[in-house]
Amino acid sequence: MAYTTIDDPSAYFQVATYTGNGSTQSITNDGNSDMQPDWVWIKSRSNASWHSLQDSSRGATKTLFTNTTNAEITYTDAQTSFDSDGFSLGADTSGGSVNVSSRTYVAWNWKANGGTTSSNTDGTVTSTVQVNQDAGFSIVTWTVGLGGGNHSVGHGLGVKPAMFITKSRGGTSYWTTWHQGMAGDTSYVRLDATTQELTYSDIWGDGITSSVFGYNYPATVYANQPYIAYCFAEKQGYSKFGKYVGNGNSNGPFVYTGFKPAFVMLKRTNGTNGWTIYDNKRGYNGNNYELFPHSAEAEYTGTSYFEADILSNGFKLRLTDGQINASGGSYIYTAFAENPFVTSTGIPTTAR
Repeated sequence: MAYTTIDDPSAYFQVATYTGNGSTQSITNDGNSDMQPDWVWIKSRSNASWHSLQDSSRGATKTLFTNTTNAEITYTDAQTSFDSDGFSLGADTSGGSVNVSSRTYVAWNWKANGGTTSSNTDGTVTSTVQVNQDAGFSIVTWTVGLGGGNHSVGHGLGVKPAMFITKSRGGTSYWTTWHQGMAGDTSYVRLDATTQELTYSDIWGDGITSSVFGYNYPATVYANQPYIAYCFAEKQGYSKFGKYVGNGNSNGPFVYTGFKPAFVMLKRTNGTNGWTIYDNKRGYNGNNYELFPHSAEAEYTGTSYFEADILSNGFKLRLTDGQINASGGSYIYTAFAENPFVTSTGIPTTAR
């Protein structure tokens, strides 16, 4: 039996829930490890509002939104800092929608390299990379020059990514995403939309490798704009980027991850169903509450789209809806661990 190299996933990923107070407050993670996050993705559970993404490479006040193609916005009094075991918020009067009084929120937190970046010249464009190869995560920023066409960007992971998400910071653009569960290196999906998997012959330029991902830029549209990419490599017992086929049955497929999931994000690739996120802080088996990266809508607490059993080594789907289990539906998923199935010393863990 293969063991994990990450015994405590909370050292690299944690979920936090909190209630806004319209003033200042610090949100503290409650995992086994103290974790200073480098990427924080916040969404109101109780109200319709935009998803809010901040990272320590761009700075805590720089915000992007997965449910829209809008450019980056600076909010000086929304998220204000990344802390030793969480993050701090301001009064949020400028419209950041991360600390409105009495609203409930969830924050998904990933650790990279504590905000320390380095220059990467592996590609044709010099990138600034903040990387944690142990956790398989890097934050990549770069600026496009005047010339269009194929470029390549160094990602710092040391292996071919399992998934990466890209966005122009300076202009209106899609959240163009590649996932290894799709058809190939010319495929993409949009995190901001319900569109199915699409192909474009050189969407990823000259390809995706252990050192770079390619990128194709229309010369007159995205010239001189800053970009961001969140890149992931698969780590046994901690993260999984896979695919499954739905059966349209309430006794749905079992999806093996090799760990008890703390976070699962799904997307159907052969249909126009949206994205779904589930996590371990907003309900468990039979009471799984969903949020949708492509949509500003509040948490869905009715008949669950993600009716599933969360197990010590994966998840089993329990609903026939096309969002997660259409007969013949092709799905990709992204999952991060609460606990590994078997620790590095061979000790099994158990489901909740």
